[in-house]
Amino acid sequence: MTKTGKAFTWVGGIVLLIIAALVVLVLTFDWNRLKPTINDKVSAELHRPFAIRGDLGVDWSRDKEEGSWRAWVPWPRIHAEDVVLGNPKNIPGDSMVQLQRVEASISPLALLGKELLIPRIWLKQPNASLQRLANGENNWTFNLAGDPDQPPSAWTVNIHDIVFDRGHIAFKDARLKADFRAEIDPLGKPLPFSEVTGKKEGGAAIPPDYIFGWKVKGKYNGEPLSGSGKIGGMLSLQNAEVPFPLQADVRSGSTRVVVAGTLSDPMNLGGLDLQLKFSGDSLGNLYALTGVLLPNTPPYSTDGHLIARLHEKGGAVFQYQKFDGKIGDSDIHGDLKYVASKPRPKLSGEVLSKQLRFTDLAPLIGADSNTEKAGRGEKSRQPAGKVLPVEKFDTQSWQVMDADVKFTAKRIEHGSSLPLSDLYTHLQLDNGVILMDPLRFGVAGGNLNSTVRLDGSKNPMQGRADMHARKFQLKQLLPDVGSMKRSLGQLNGDAKLTGSGNSVADLLATSSGDLRMVINNGVISRSLMEILGLNVGNYLVAQLFGDDVVGINCAAADVGIRDGVAAPRLFVFDTENAIINISGNTNFATERLDLSIDPESKGMRVLTLRSPLYVKGTFAHPDAGVKAGPLIARGAAAVALGVVLTPAAALLALVSPSEGGEENQCGKILQQMKQKK
Repeated sequence: MTKTGKAFTWVGGIVLLIIAALVVLVLTFDWNRLKPTINDKVSAELHRPFAIRGDLGVDWSRDKEEGSWRAWVPWPRIHAEDVVLGNPKNIPGDSMVQLQRVEASISPLALLGKELLIPRIWLKQPNASLQRLANGENNWTFNLAGDPDQPPSAWTVNIHDIVFDRGHIAFKDARLKADFRAEIDPLGKPLPFSEVTGKKEGGAAIPPDYIFGWKVKGKYNGEPLSGSGKIGGMLSLQNAEVPFPLQADVRSGSTRVVVAGTLSDPMNLGGLDLQLKFSGDSLGNLYALTGVLLPNTPPYSTDGHLIARLHEKGGAVFQYQKFDGKIGDSDIHGDLKYVASKPRPKLSGEVLSKQLRFTDLAPLIGADSNTEKAGRGEKSRQPAGKVLPVEKFDTQSWQVMDADVKFTAKRIEHGSSLPLSDLYTHLQLDNGVILMDPLRFGVAGGNLNSTVRLDGSKNPMQGRADMHARKFQLKQLLPDVGSMKRSLGQLNGDAKLTGSGNSVADLLATSSGDLRMVINNGVISRSLMEILGLNVGNYLVAQLFGDDVVGINCAAADVGIRDGVAAPRLFVFDTENAIINISGNTNFATERLDLSIDPESKGMRVLTLRSPLYVKGTFAHPDAGVKAGPLIARGAAAVALGVVLTPAAALLALVSPSEGGEENQCGKILQQMKQKK
């Protein structure tokens, strides 16, 4: 052998000896000696305690699952037992994460290219405890150490997969009043996305399979919380380009939420694309769960498509598209958009009901009875003997959100006593001020157009209503009254009211404004009063007309309302047999009546009653009778009309042709009154 050959032999032998020594060192080195250094370094970087309290070691093994040459080359597998990550100093509790064992395989050749390639990480019995305090501080936000002026590291980290057996997550949030525990288990084998959602996603980004199942139980916002669902693998959380599969069925109190779809850019909560179902006892209960202010309703359910963009410049945007559902026995459909903007979030969109039951609408407009409230488990606040509703408007909640929503009900189901046919309103809520313009009902073949403004930013609340009733057909107003079927008349009216107060009773008790109404070609009878349940009216009609059905040529009213007291400037009935004038006042603050009814006979068919009648007492218990004193002189009622005829001109604007084009008697009568002025 030449000298050169001998030299290479010696060098090769030395290299092999060094490699052998390194292999022996690696295989026999006690890696636990590095634990104090690792624990101190990680704790300093994360600003919280970190410790490997069990064994730390490295095993070399071949991974047959990798395939090709990797199945024949030993790879180092690092393991650490009893790993604990603690909480920052400001969060109570000893630990945030506990792991019974962690294993990770590392590609040795990738280290030559400054890449830490980890094909797989195994976690055994992971347990996490997440907390957020009332001041907003939490233990899942990391304040990493390091010099921001330092250039980024040339090393990269690449993790191919993360697997674990059963894990637990405890979650406490003082702001959400949440305290629940979740359990996560592998499904055993991947479950295709389409098998859960029932649809296949198009495009390049195909959602991966569901890998884990989970269950949750505890409390949210003080209400019991329970649920279950499925999620994708942990590794797919890191890829912002691949949608992360999510499925959940959760109950909070009486509310149930079912979702199935995807989460985009999951590590940054980029957005949602979900089929979403809501159901519960009342839409009002969703505020605690979602932050969206909705009215109290009967039991409901909805099913629609939720798209969310969570990092928009003006605030997160949620769109609930093409939803269908029910509120009580009424159907609802539409599109809604919720923007978490500043200073207040805003809800906008359009909602349609093809067939709406009035009993389902009543709670939204405050027209539900105490019995209906009790049926929903709500406490009645109406005192005995009080007729006008005293329940307070929740004006403080009006200031947590703005709204711009259009609602249409194409058909309204109702009882015979309330002949509503349809509804349309455009509701706007702006900084505590509600404006419904228009609020339009179809009523008895005509329509009621209103503009209602309630300023809840002021205390007491300021209210204003402007209402116009047009072409209410009398025979449709009272379809169950046989005598009314021959009526060709209409009701027309206007009302403008302003008031202040935090309930309907308070608003009326302070109200001021005007009410004008004209009725032509109607009928009145004792049986009509009985059907309407107006016992006092029954008495008055019996006194005036006996049991006969009497035709009304015209009924006209012009009522002034000041500080809660309504007093007619003109309130007259012109019937076939008499002219009847009503005077006095009605006090909404005290709910008391003090009215006089003065009849003037047109012929012998009317009883010879010449003394005025009275209606006194409270709204709840009115009393009627004949005034004591001398009989009124014949013609006195007609003379009295002559001195109160100034309002007649204003009422003429409400006169319209009767059904069939017949002459409206009110036009002739009011014109005569106007000329007597």
